[in-house]
Amino acid sequence: MESYLLDWANLLLRWLHIVTAIAWIGASFYFVWLDNHLLKPEAPELKARGVDGELWAVHGGGFYNPQKYLVAPPNLPQHLHWFYWESYWTWMSGFALFTVLYLFNAESFLIDRRVHDWSAPAAIASALGFLAAGWLVYDQICRRFGHRKDGSIGNDGLVLGLIAVFVAFAAWAACQLFAGRAAFLIVGAMIATIMSANVFFWIIPGQKQVIADMRAGRAVSPIYGQRGKQRSVHNTFLTAPVLVSMLSNHYGMLYSHAWNWLVLILLMLGGSLTRTWFVKRHKGVNAWPLLVVVALMLAALLWLVRPAPPVAAAGSAAPSLAQVQAVVAQRCVMCHGAELAQKGVRLDSAEALRAQAPQVYQQVVLQKTMPLNNATQITEDERALIGRWVQGGARP
Repeated sequence: MESYLLDWANLLLRWLHIVTAIAWIGASFYFVWLDNHLLKPEAPELKARGVDGELWAVHGGGFYNPQKYLVAPPNLPQHLHWFYWESYWTWMSGFALFTVLYLFNAESFLIDRRVHDWSAPAAIASALGFLAAGWLVYDQICRRFGHRKDGSIGNDGLVLGLIAVFVAFAAWAACQLFAGRAAFLIVGAMIATIMSANVFFWIIPGQKQVIADMRAGRAVSPIYGQRGKQRSVHNTFLTAPVLVSMLSNHYGMLYSHAWNWLVLILLMLGGSLTRTWFVKRHKGVNAWPLLVVVALMLAALLWLVRPAPPVAAAGSAAPSLAQVQAVVAQRCVMCHGAELAQKGVRLDSAEALRAQAPQVYQQVVLQKTMPLNNATQITEDERALIGRWVQGGARP
């Protein structure tokens, strides 16, 4: 019953997480697109009201005319729509899902003793530390290198470069400490924490300060808008790395590779460069070379993570089904038997094992992603034995 309830928690939290993430990312992408398509107003009445840019668009059978004020409108309306709950619920649902899937099952999902042999409490504390340290380091980079003495924003290239170096280091460090699948997820969660913290600590407080100053009749400083825009632009470049790190942990060929940290860095860099291309394209800048670089990176990844060709042991006959079943019974059936058939896969009978032979070969012999984090301590000789059986035709 406990496993059944955890499956429902997994489903509902994952559902909520995806829906809120779509809402947050969609709004973020839209406003970046909107900023890059605004035109200087020509109408005198718009200039007199302080409108800095406007756009005419058609959608869903209606016409829209969004306008952006350089600092704030002269008369603030009572009803304002805020964009922040999408961010908060995405982070909260993601953290809850991370807790249910990984923190509650740290021995199985966080720890791979071939990578780093430590206790579950230490692994959990370190995973949470990655989330907190990611925000603290990122925020200090922005404060120390992105804020001029007069409080204005500058040095964007240096700031983005330092952020990239830090994220790359975090990817390497996570892959030295955690199971590969968990490491990919933790790096993505760290970046997502940075993004949501930007909204919570900088973007929304700055907007609230502007509104408070306007309602009190005080002069509105443009610095709040500048800092909010800086963090918002960072978020749009970080979105693709978050998504690719989250999705890639479902593919064992990526996180189980000996250089999985490099695989993750290249994937995130490719995502960020692709997003950069979209932003530049929206500004009318020709940036096709970026896509060429991304294509070359993907080609390099395809070569890097390619499966090694099967090599049969010289002079060794294919083992019998009974020998293979003895290994599978000891290493696999506890999760792929009649009582608990993970992913709908059963390996507790000769017929089921032969039917799943190609998948077993892929996951156990080639990619070595199963057993998960080698929790059952399958040996290399046992993997080779299964491999020879499959190469020999998986005979009964």
